[in-house]
Amino acid sequence: MNYLLLGGARSGKSSYAERLARELAGRVLFVATAEAGDEEMRCRIEKHKKGRPADWKTLEASLDVAACLAGPASQADVVVLDCITLLVNNILCRHLAGGEAELDAERVEKEASREIDALIECMKKSQASFIIVSNEVGCGLVPADAMSRLYRDMLGRANQVLAAYVDRVYLMVAGIPMPLKPQAGA
Repeated sequence: MNYLLLGGARSGKSSYAERLARELAGRVLFVATAEAGDEEMRCRIEKHKKGRPADWKTLEASLDVAACLAGPASQADVVVLDCITLLVNNILCRHLAGGEAELDAERVEKEASREIDALIECMKKSQASFIIVSNEVGCGLVPADAMSRLYRDMLGRANQVLAAYVDRVYLMVAGIPMPLKPQAGA
């Protein structure tokens, strides 16, 4: 069984993912896509690490997540991937940091699509249940600049592809998981 947890910032996605992983039981692999770009983020990452059960394994993979998961996923019963939001951001930032004179939006979007497709292939090959966390960014205003619109579009497409593949999708609002898939009565 694979899950996608969507919601806004501080909606309870990560907490629910951890609770769900405990309920599913077994060996848990926590995949963190965050990078400690500054001291505040480093402190956040450390706080999250300390809050997880001691027997959970942690894999830090800011890019090429499926390749990083190839071996470790076979040793897990549950994989928590937190989060697609930062993974897509990392892809975009890699291109921005690459010194390109002008960002090739099509190339960046293709890379993000390949990353998500590879993740789905990894899930197909794995016996583990995956719990994937991502932000829902489609409920706000249209961003004012092209870069922000590109990011929103990339993340929105990634969420759609993942939602189509997984068995269960929840929208988190104020810590409450609202089932989107399967739909009630379906």
